[in-house]
Amino acid sequence: MWAVVINPISGQGAGAHYGTRVTTFLAERKIPYRIISGTNAEHTSQGLAKFLSRSKKCEGVLAVGGDGLAHLVLQQLANTQIPLGVIPAGTGNDLARSLGWPLDNLDEILERIISTPPELIDLGLVDSEWFGAILSTGFDSLVNERANRLQWPKGPAKYNLAMARELPAFKPRAYKITLDDRELETRAMLIAIGNGRSYGGGMQVCPQAHMQDGYFDVMVLRPISVFEFLRVFPKVYAGTHIDHPAVDIYRSKRVSVESQAVAYADGERIGSLPISAECIPSALLTWVR
Repeated sequence: MWAVVINPISGQGAGAHYGTRVTTFLAERKIPYRIISGTNAEHTSQGLAKFLSRSKKCEGVLAVGGDGLAHLVLQQLANTQIPLGVIPAGTGNDLARSLGWPLDNLDEILERIISTPPELIDLGLVDSEWFGAILSTGFDSLVNERANRLQWPKGPAKYNLAMARELPAFKPRAYKITLDDRELETRAMLIAIGNGRSYGGGMQVCPQAHMQDGYFDVMVLRPISVFEFLRVFPKVYAGTHIDHPAVDIYRSKRVSVESQAVAYADGERIGSLPISAECIPSALLTWVR
């Protein structure tokens, strides 16, 4: 029996549409499944926990939604033998991007899931919360804070508007960063701790991160002018921003960050710093392209 966890309102309704396509795909192949969908994240999480506790053998969990839903589901599947299939139906879909999946070919994803065995990937663990792609603090976290308060517009435009409002008043902050082999004290605009490559709907902030190598890629953007930030920012979609002289990249299994700031992981609020994160090897079974 498969669990199909659906967030029907993700991606401005894409979750409901993709959920129907997923269940139709399974039904046509006579693959048994159970739909789990709640009125909110807590309700959905409780429904999945109940299913997993009562199921004699769960073949896998298909998370049909965005990064928030995938983040919710992997809290229950980390360090188990139950695989997670990520069905990208949200706004950002950065976990699916980091796994290498196309966002416009659902049939390819589903065929791969039912016909090939899953693989083990690493996960990040930050203060007892699992994350799949990026843990970050700095400018992007403040943009997330502002975007979450906006009622309009919807979708990616909300993030862009929040960024435009936040940037003029933004000031770099002082950070203390502890890695495996060094301790850094620096002012920075942004710090991204990457198990995966992408966040924010395709920004390749840690383009060389690999989800099966046992290490985080840690990207530190030191202070630059607003003009320079706007000039360099578009390069993040191709990952070429890492060639900028104000960008430093480190590799580390453990990372601690101290500052007066907040952190987000997979687009979900983690809370105020300080934070400590560890890359946990082979923590999740999933399908990688």
